Amino acid sequence: MELTYTNKSGRTGHPNSTIGNFVPWLIAIAGLLAMYGPTFWDLFHGLWAGDQQGHGPIVLAISIWLLWQKRNELDTLPVQPKPIAGWSLLAFGLVLYLVGRSQNILIFEVGSIVFVTASMLLLLSGSSALKLMWFPLFFMAFMVPLPGLFVDALTQPMKMAVSYVAEFVLYHLGYPISRSGVILQIGQYQLLVADACAGLNTLFTLEALGLLYLNLVRHQSAMRNILLAIFIVPISFTANVIRVIVLTLITYHFGDAAGQGFLHGFAGMVLFLAALTLIIASDGLLRMIVPNRQPEY
Repeated sequence: MELTYTNKSGRTGHPNSTIGNFVPWLIAIAGLLAMYGPTFWDLFHGLWAGDQQGHGPIVLAISIWLLWQKRNELDTLPVQPKPIAGWSLLAFGLVLYLVGRSQNILIFEVGSIVFVTASMLLLLSGSSALKLMWFPLFFMAFMVPLPGLFVDALTQPMKMAVSYVAEFVLYHLGYPISRSGVILQIGQYQLLVADACAGLNTLFTLEALGLLYLNLVRHQSAMRNILLAIFIVPISFTANVIRVIVLTLITYHFGDAAGQGFLHGFAGMVLFLAALTLIIASDGLLRMIVPNRQPEY
């Protein structure tokens, strides 16, 4: 008599086939680690070690966690590989990686991991798996370094706007402050609003935080999700203004050493706490205006 079993996806096979189902995934993961290990080693010891791209490791860790959280749902899906789409996407991802790695183009080298991971989902499981994993893959894109020229072009007007609002608020609170471009003069101190304080990368980090919040709360109302996603942009700007104001006040009251020391890093925590608080507050406001749809029975 031959023993068989039926797994969660309704497929019948031998009891040992469950272990066999994981073998292709383990091979794929080992291939990813071997391929992108040097890339992440360089990032951790280079770009990700600075302030401007310090969100990269956080986005990577959250993306892996999101993928891991969906492993049980992935196991319930029917295996319907899409070889043509999968191999085509894999070839595209490999070309991006080779060009990026050889020419030191990080947007290609790091961005290729999204396409390579998506191709493996298509090859090993099918389009339903890719649909299931769309948000972790989309979220992973936030760790891709943007081109320097593009970042610089958008960062300068953002810094100007943040500097202007910070000066406006502090001036009307009675502080002796003035502004010249992105340089704030308060008392005897001058502060330069740097890219890390109000740049495009910071905005992308806060956008990722807001989208992660949307994914975790999973509101039933599409309108509420859309409005909250739109609110994330002004929320990110406001959080940047709060960070600059906090750093300015720390420098004014405690001196330049405090503003550039531990409390400078603490102001970064204030940025994320302020953004998260504003997102939750906005979500609470939208709950009163656009309540979630209740399931019908």
